Amino acid sequence: MSDDTDGSGDGGDATLSDLRTVADYQFGAGAGRALFPDDDLTVRRSTSGRPRQVLDDEGRVVSYGTDGRFTLGVEGGRRLTEAFPAPANRVAVGEESEPFVRDGKNAFAKFVTGVDPAVRPGDEVAVVVSEDEVVGVGRAELSAEAMDDFESGMAVFVRHGAGETE
Repeated sequence: MSDDTDGSGDGGDATLSDLRTVADYQFGAGAGRALFPDDDLTVRRSTSGRPRQVLDDEGRVVSYGTDGRFTLGVEGGRRLTEAFPAPANRVAVGEESEPFVRDGKNAFAKFVTGVDPAVRPGDEVAVVVSEDEVVGVGRAELSAEAMDDFESGMAVFVRHGAGETE
């Protein structure tokens, strides 16, 4: 893990361990290793040394908010979907919604075809299509039950679509 530090910070090993702990808490046991394997990651830090973003060659894995929670990048969504069996950490949408989500537009309840039953409003999720392909990542606006039941309303506030540059 390399550091792209704007200020002072602690060592990369301590950061990797801390980031994995937060990921395991937020996304489930094993998420830390899935998001932050031992390969080469870059940690961008704030001037105080706090991690802000974790990147790899494919793009942004996560951003680390001041609230102590991660927001997923498309690469982070891919890593989670590869590590956990469906439907964990996912909201599946139909083919008619796929091009819009890929372009960074929100996913609506009407087009949700499946969802992790543990999803609550505010959770970070990967938005996928039938082949479990990640087309976007964002914040759940509804509970899993509401996504299944509602015929209108925003299900996921999509932060980044897979077709966008992060």
